[in-house]
Amino acid sequence: MVFKRLMQAMGVGGPSVETVLANPNCRPGGQLEGTITVTGGDHSVDISYVALGLMTRVEVESGDNEYSTNQEFQRQHVTGAFRLEGGQRHDIPFRFDVPWETPVTELYGRHLAGMTMGLRTELEVARAVDSSDLDAVAVHPLPAQERLLEALLRLGFRFARADVERGHIYGVHQTLPFYQEIEFYPAPQYAGAMKQLEVTFIADPRQLQVVLELDKRGGLFTEGRDVFGRFTMDYATLDQTDWAAQLDGWLRQSLQRRGLFG
Repeated sequence: MVFKRLMQAMGVGGPSVETVLANPNCRPGGQLEGTITVTGGDHSVDISYVALGLMTRVEVESGDNEYSTNQEFQRQHVTGAFRLEGGQRHDIPFRFDVPWETPVTELYGRHLAGMTMGLRTELEVARAVDSSDLDAVAVHPLPAQERLLEALLRLGFRFARADVERGHIYGVHQTLPFYQEIEFYPAPQYAGAMKQLEVTFIADPRQLQVVLELDKRGGLFTEGRDVFGRFTMDYATLDQTDWAAQLDGWLRQSLQRRGLFG
């Protein structure tokens, strides 16, 4: 995981930056480690700071329009100001904290379609800021997230896609300005009652909040509407629950209450 580019702010002969991640794989609440190497060019320069930013692709709804944008959601300065002599090499080891609510990008070695995640290095010289391209980061599920996703697969749900939407979920404590939706095609036993199932995880150091959204099938004279459910998975008691049975019971009850499931 390496990038190297000439500082545009300084033109020809300016400093170059190379960032190497020791391991691009991480989990929410974990850390990314690596080294940033800044190499001087033809002349001495004063570096104001070097910073890292974790970014993802976010869907934004604005009125009747929808668009995608890259959004930085975690930023960390790794140095303050320093003088870089011509040709001098300056190595900066770093540990970057990954927020607990960071969206997941991988599942069982497979990249989740629709997800983008990367670390960007930023350097300021003479009040001009230059940023690298995104250095890809792979975010793997927490054990609790894995447990729930495994339960869905055991029930017969099939992964469709994932995205990140700007906004907050009502009644759920969030620290980030967006949330991830992982979409599944329905298992055969529910196919007549729903079009898809969307799963959102909001993690913190002690527990995982899970939000389920059922996109109901509309009939000839009825309009399909979304059904929400929410529960909490405590990390300390994770192994005491059959999550496939728990999910199956909740889904059947929710659909039966609305006359969609026999």
